[in-house]
Amino acid sequence: MKKNTDHFNVLRKIQNSPGSSQRELAEDLGFSLGKLNYCLKALKNKGLVKIDNFTKSDKKINYIYNLTPKGIAQKTKLTIEFMKIKMNEYDELQSELKGKK
Repeated sequence: MKKNTDHFNVLRKIQNSPGSSQRELAEDLGFSLGKLNYCLKALKNKGLVKIDNFTKSDKKINYIYNLTPKGIAQKTKLTIEFMKIKMNEYDELQSELKGKK
């Protein structure tokens, strides 16, 4: 479950800001660079993320991360799973609160 949550968060962040550097993505997600790199490689190997390099200046090569159509579908699936879990947690809390009254 934790891996799915991490992958969901990376996919969501990439979709919202594809031009972010790995350092920016890692910082925004609260990941180490190593953890982010591991997640990106896993997502790339699954065909969910496309990684292209581009030259921002003459001396520095950066990467741009884009979700593939398969990545967008997976992000949607993970979003639905995440929402189901949160809705179940909400229902359980509501039941607990009603039981205490």
